Amino acid sequence: MSEDSADDHRPSSVQQFLNSCSKWIEAGDSHQSENSVSELVKFLETVADAALSDPDNVDAKNNALEVLSEIYGYLCSPSSNQEVIDALSYELPKTVSKFAGVSDRCLDIADSVIDQFVATCSPRDMLSILCEALSKTIKASAYVAPLLSGLSKVILYIQRRHFEQVKVAVPVIVSVLKVISLESEDGDTEIEGLFDRAVGMADSIHAVCTKLEGIVNEKLLALLGLYVLQSMALVSVGISYKTSSCHHLVSQLSSFFPYCNISYYGLITGSDVDKMTNIVRGEDEDDYMSCLSYVKHGASLSVIWGHILDGVAQAAKEDLTAVKDELRSDQTKRWQAVGMLQHIYSFVNLPWDLKKQAIDFLLCITDRNISQNCDDEHMDFSSYIPSLFAALQAIEMVIIYAPDTMLRKHAFDAFKRVLADIPTSQRFDILKALITNCDSSSMIAILIDLVKGEMHMESCKRISMGNTEVQQTGNKECPNTFFWNATVLELVELILRPPKGGPPSLPEHGDAVLSALNLYRFVLITESTGKTNNTGVLSKENLQKAYNEWLLPLRTLLTGIMAENKNDYDQFAVDTVCTINPVELVLYRCIELVEEKLKQSS
Repeated sequence: MSEDSADDHRPSSVQQFLNSCSKWIEAGDSHQSENSVSELVKFLETVADAALSDPDNVDAKNNALEVLSEIYGYLCSPSSNQEVIDALSYELPKTVSKFAGVSDRCLDIADSVIDQFVATCSPRDMLSILCEALSKTIKASAYVAPLLSGLSKVILYIQRRHFEQVKVAVPVIVSVLKVISLESEDGDTEIEGLFDRAVGMADSIHAVCTKLEGIVNEKLLALLGLYVLQSMALVSVGISYKTSSCHHLVSQLSSFFPYCNISYYGLITGSDVDKMTNIVRGEDEDDYMSCLSYVKHGASLSVIWGHILDGVAQAAKEDLTAVKDELRSDQTKRWQAVGMLQHIYSFVNLPWDLKKQAIDFLLCITDRNISQNCDDEHMDFSSYIPSLFAALQAIEMVIIYAPDTMLRKHAFDAFKRVLADIPTSQRFDILKALITNCDSSSMIAILIDLVKGEMHMESCKRISMGNTEVQQTGNKECPNTFFWNATVLELVELILRPPKGGPPSLPEHGDAVLSALNLYRFVLITESTGKTNNTGVLSKENLQKAYNEWLLPLRTLLTGIMAENKNDYDQFAVDTVCTINPVELVLYRCIELVEEKLKQSS
């Protein structure tokens, strides 16, 4: 920087800009007023940029501190004209917040400058000004911090239409928190201070609530509850799971639950979230909740944090043991809880440690002593299918992608327990839908093995019914063949003859193909041995279809692949042969069985 340029950026220069602003504003010259304020803003941005661009430049930092102090001194001076301060309040908050990234001392003074505007200018104007500045300052935690604090303070000055005013501010705040938390890196200490200020906003909303009554109080409390849940989700993502600062913030946020009439039971079943959403959203504002897209994540995480730390549950004034017992004893509420937990399992940005704790919680509420008190025939299960299906898909993602072997194992245990908690009459349809919508060959193989396991249990159950019942009914077929029906062949065909046509892609889908062949062989042998044909697998038409459309094209494909890799010894060829070998063995056994049955039927 040249000497002349340096002179231009000295603290004395800011006084000249302020005097110019004062002169033209007091004279009522709007054009010159706008120009003078614009020049002041450019000057301040230049000073801030000089300090921010070179963090090791002590002179630039000191210069920024002195310039910012001059601004604060001017605003606090008894001789300052309120009309001038009002005019400056429209532009300076955003500019001054930029200085917060220079140093902690500059952050303190930036806070003071904005506090002074809040204390001396119209609260409603300052709310709009700060919201606009905040929406355009999504760069770093430090830049946002003074504006966020200013909003939490201006809320306390508002005298009318509290709910409407806060409702405008909340989307802006949570949008900024979302961007910064999702982009934060481990060890980012600034974000911890930012969330401290976000909690300060919750404190301010609560303070306003204590002065209100009736429907306005109810609406503002509901908005506070949703804000806290959104913040809970973002804290869980943005700050390291094991740090004391994270635990402190989670406890602080949990302490608002009693004031908002929020319970762990209402959070984990989703009923409290729905109640608050309906109160805040109103009749014609479906779009409003898009800014609070993580409230269900926050609701589930709030309970999981109570599961992890006793102090958090105490801050929420909750007995988590009692909540778990209630969920174990009520199947429909347990289904609701599973539906809520899927938001954690599918939350890409969430640390695996928290997903692990959520799996542990699911295992707790689906242990072997749970109550399955629904009546398959008389209960309307359809309303729970979408959320349970989404939950099972989300647990699939943990099984597939979790980096820890033990977590994958526990997730699979939880998956099987959730599946077992679903009425038998609906279980096959759920499994088929999961297979149809899965892209992982290994996961498809696991799902097909689960179908096979269910069929085995159903078969054993039929055998255990004994000869007495068979004689009484005069029918060897079980009355409830939920898995032993023609649909199981459709499932096999889905893998062995994909909808897009042709045989399956190998070796990519080797696991799924092997499981499908094993399932087909199991069905064929079991039906033959039991002299039944519940699935239709033994009909001549189905035998010929399987032989000509599934098995022979697959044999041709395997023969070609084996020939291609016969004399190739690179790693890919070796892996391919290792994948194909077990498929080939089961395939030829299936071909033998079908050929034998076709001979018998001819």
